[in-house]
Parts: sequence; structure tokens; C-alpha cells
Amino acid sequence: MPTLPTSPAAGSTCGPATDELLAAARAWRDDDPDPATRAELDALIAAAEAGGDDGAGDVGEGQGDGEAARAELADRFAGMLEFGTAGLRGALGAGPRRMNRAVVIRAAAGLVAYLQAEGGRPDPAVVIGYDARHNSDVFARDTAAVVEAAGGSAMVLPRPLPTPVLAFAIRHLGADAGVMVTASHNPPQDNGYKVYLGDGSQIVPPVDAQIAAHIAAVASTGSVPMAEDGWDTLGDELLQAYVERAAAVVSPDAPRDVAVVHTALHGVGSQTLRMTFERAGFPAPQAVSSQEQPDPEFPTVTFPNPEEPGAIDAALALAAEVHPDVVVANDPDADRCAVAVDDHGTWRMLRGDELGALLGHAMIARLSARPDAERRVLASSIVSSRLLGAMARAAGLEHRETLTGFKWIARVPGLAYGYEEALGYCVDPDAVQDKDGVSAALLVVGLVAQLRAEGRTLLDVLDDLAVAHGVHATDALSVRVSDLALMPALMERLRGERPETIAGSPVERLDDLAAGVGGLPPTDGLRYHLADDSRVIVRPSGTEPKVKVYLEAIEPVDGAGDLARARATAAERLAAIKVDMAALTAL
Repeated sequence: MPTLPTSPAAGSTCGPATDELLAAARAWRDDDPDPATRAELDALIAAAEAGGDDGAGDVGEGQGDGEAARAELADRFAGMLEFGTAGLRGALGAGPRRMNRAVVIRAAAGLVAYLQAEGGRPDPAVVIGYDARHNSDVFARDTAAVVEAAGGSAMVLPRPLPTPVLAFAIRHLGADAGVMVTASHNPPQDNGYKVYLGDGSQIVPPVDAQIAAHIAAVASTGSVPMAEDGWDTLGDELLQAYVERAAAVVSPDAPRDVAVVHTALHGVGSQTLRMTFERAGFPAPQAVSSQEQPDPEFPTVTFPNPEEPGAIDAALALAAEVHPDVVVANDPDADRCAVAVDDHGTWRMLRGDELGALLGHAMIARLSARPDAERRVLASSIVSSRLLGAMARAAGLEHRETLTGFKWIARVPGLAYGYEEALGYCVDPDAVQDKDGVSAALLVVGLVAQLRAEGRTLLDVLDDLAVAHGVHATDALSVRVSDLALMPALMERLRGERPETIAGSPVERLDDLAAGVGGLPPTDGLRYHLADDSRVIVRPSGTEPKVKVYLEAIEPVDGAGDLARARATAAERLAAIKVDMAALTAL
């Protein structure tokens, strides 16, 4: 591996740091198997060399470009793109801190070495999936070439498909591991590399560090053997098996009369969702045509995440024209699901916690009808609403809280259903031990059809749940940072500045999640418990440069006639908490 500079040279115009940086860039370029990223580095190196080196006086012709090139190189060579529990994720481009073929080949070699050394499998079977982002197919092919050359068996999905199809394939095919090339809902310039183990679950510590150590041991990209061919490109039988299983989440004798608008947000979910609806006997959803086909540029959205403002505006506009019963949206790799409903003449997207409660309601009804079911545990992340826990207790079921992320939720023993507020839902963990936006979409549409036959809606169920368990009002805010170093600094400041009250309610307890609380593994985060039963959690994002703040206020309801008052009171408290937390977390 080329030696990376110990001190990035951003802001430096001359001397050993720049020499070291340029030497590292040349070494990486010479080891890069991709002509496109080699040329990209060549251009940056040339600009850095030609842009002047005295750093004094006015910036002459070319020197400004040289400064910019050196700063760009310093960023790209300030260490390797970190491999963690989310695998790899970052901007496409040349250099060790970008997503490119050289980085992916090293990651694949490290994964295979881990499976061979730690898993005791000299011939590991790895199934590989990919979405329609830039270079996803190339990264999948490179991974297959590395697995085959190392003595393993690589199986590649037949075309760009949703992440849950890959998660399903691992168990269905009995593979030792799986790789999904996707950046999920990140911006167009990103790509990623998600790793699963043979049980179909995402990796957790210490496995991520062990794989990272094997990646770090790769001497150079050129030293990694790569097969020309030999891997197995899977046929449509695998997709059909997934569709068959996903379609079974709805009872065969349940109503099917329902109209749906669907958007895939330029991702890979349209075909698979349509096939699943058809197999389950539901009418085909009406697609948002401008967003139906995969497009790595995501031209109609600023940010291809259903949670982001404006992302599903096209779907809501279509709904206003055609008046469906429900709107469903998937993120680009279709592992997340969002739902919008007609709320007194205005279409609005349900919060992730609202949909989590509705799906939980459907799963509790199913479990109540099957008292002999082996899986009877409901789970949600610590940043999700506490409503699911209340529902589970009322039904005599166990509820578990986990750390954020399906790498934790999916590992809960006896899991029947799990969700996190960021639109992730697992409704069939025996088949897909991860969030699945396709099966979740079908289950909620099945619920809509059942309620339609009864003359009711999803909003009626939410009213019922509020009356039974109290209003659980949730909200969130994000503190975006330009410098990642600001996130740990903010967390440390919050640890040292415990407020006496938030929104007028005393802070009864502050949990530092880094110490491990309630049997949870340690994680960077703070949890505030207020005297009025409100709760606040602050944690750094694992995928974006921001600190996230999760808010919940609970207000008891004294019968259906008290519901409007309770909702208004909870909303007022939540708004006040948000104001105070915005001030507390301001940079």
C-alpha cells in the first residue's frame, strides 16, 4: 500500500508535506486499475505541481488552481475510506478516501481473507448484489473477480435489484456472506459497499474492525488476484423466490380492493414491487412515471430520500389528481418505505413512527391469531417512539429496544417485527433479516385494503392507538456540520453542560449511552428523561455529517373526546422541547 502522508497538506504550498502528498498520489495512481480514476489523479497531480510553490505575494496564473489541487489531494489522501458497520460509503472519485475500484478491490480482498481466517472457510460463498448507481455494476464485478481468484464462490444477482433481495438471497442460497453495492438514499455522487454475514444480518462490532484489519493488510491493489470469469450470474429464479415470499406477508383471504400510487425515486424498486403486488393479487400501483425508472443522477429530486422535504412531491401531486387510497414511496435501493395519506383533503406523509405503529398493529393482530408462533418479540431502536412498546405490553408480547440500525434490530432473538423511525421496517425476519421496503409496502397496503372494506382508514387506527396508549408525538432536528471534528466536540460539550430543565420540565435523568445503558452496547449518544415523561436523544449520524436530535412527548388521553386536546398539548410541548434543544445544540 502506498504510504499516506501523516499530516494532510491542505493549506500548505511547499515543503516536505507537499512532497509526501504528491508521492503518495503518484504511488496510488500507479496502482490504480481504473483508467478513469488514474486520469483524474494525473490531472490533480499536474495542477498541484504547476500551480506555483512559493506561497508568497499575489496568486499568479495557475497558482490558485495549484492550491485547490493540493487541498483536494490532501482530502483524498487523509487516510483510507473507513470500513465500519455500514461497510463503506463515500463520494465516487480517485484516491483512498473515495469510492473507486481500487478501494473496492481491497475491501473485497479483506472480506474474503476475514471469511477464510476467522470463519474457517477456505472456499467462502459470497452473494453479490448491486443497484443502478454509477459504477455499482463495476464494483460488483470486481468483488466477484476477487472472491473467485481467492478460491471462493461468487454469485451475482442478475441485474440491479433492491437491497432486500440481496439480504434474502444470502439465507436462501446458504451463502457465507453477502455484499450489496449501494449508497441507499445518499446523493448521486456517492456509492457504498454494505456487507452481510451468512445469517443475513449486517455486520456489527467487532467484525467490522476485524474485516478492516484484513483490508489494511492488503499491500497493494495490484497484488490482489482477480479472476477473469468463473462466477455465477444468478437467474430470475432467485428474484421469483423473493417475490413469492414477500407476497405471503398478506393473508390470501384478505381484501384486495385498493388503489395505490407508487414512486421509486429513480431507484431499483419499481419492478420488484410491481411483481410482488401482482403475485399477491393486488392491483398494480400507478407509478410516478418521471421517477419510475432507475437513473443514477436522480434528476427530479434534490436528495433521493423520502424523508427529505420535497422528495415525494411528485407522488403527492399525482395522488391529488387520481385520488388513490394510499401513496407508497421507496428509497433508491428499496429497503425503506414511506407512506402518505389523505388527511382531510391534504396529502401528507406519515412519520416513520406512525407507520411503525401501524405495521406493529398489523403484526400484533397476526400474532394474536397465532398464539403458537415461534417469533413473538417486537423491537424498535432507542430513537424510535415508545408507542410500540406500549402496544406490545398491552398485547402480552415482549418488546426490546436496540441501538440505532437494523444491524442491531434484526439480531433480537425471537424477532417477529422490528422498525426504526427512519422508515425502516422488518415484517418477515425469517426471510429478510433486515429492513425491507417492498414487503413493508405490501403489508401496509393490505392493511389499507382491509380498513377500506370496513369503511375506515389508517388515520382511524392511529386515533385508536392514541386513545388506548396516549398520544406519542415525535419530531427531530439535525445539526449539520462542515467539519466532522465538530461532531465529537459538540457531544463532549453536551456531556459537560447538563440543563436543569428542558421546555420547563426538569431533567430527571441523563443517560450517557457511551457507557452502555440498560444492557445496550456502548454508543456515542445522550438520552434525557424529563419529569413530564418526554424524552430527548442526541447522537451523531452514522452516515452523514450531522448530529441528530430525536424528540418525544407523551400525553395521556381520556377517551376519544379528549383526543384533540391531548394532541394539541403534546404538540405544544414538543415544539417547546425543539426550541430548547436547537439552542442547546447550536454550534
